[in-house]
Amino acid sequence: MPEERRRRPGDIIALMRIFRVIVPVSNIEAAVNFYSQLLAMPGERVSNGRHYFNCDGVILACFDPRADGDDFDAKPNPDHIYISTGDLESVFERAKSLGHASSEVKTQPWGERSFYITDPFGNPLCFVDSKTEFLGTQ
Repeated sequence: MPEERRRRPGDIIALMRIFRVIVPVSNIEAAVNFYSQLLAMPGERVSNGRHYFNCDGVILACFDPRADGDDFDAKPNPDHIYISTGDLESVFERAKSLGHASSEVKTQPWGERSFYITDPFGNPLCFVDSKTEFLGTQ
């Protein structure tokens, strides 16, 4: 076990990681079609209103509350979900072909190469070249 994860009797260690991010959608079938093409993977249906895409250990979960039997409508996320990729240009071309590239690939002032889109349900996304991810200075 790595040194930072060793426990002594009585220690409580809270290791945390994000494992799922919800993308609210109003039509699960349309969402599966869009995200399957954009992410170039089929994903997995886990309920009538949920379809999961495993993005290197973090699940991007398309969630249609009405299709899942809930009594509320999906509302888009208020800010971007950032998705890292080793092939930014291919993802950009797929986004363009789907009619959803809202910016060109460019290098941001903090050094990331990225582009922005809004999915068909109003959710803002940003795709980042994995070689240029900025994770802060600490």
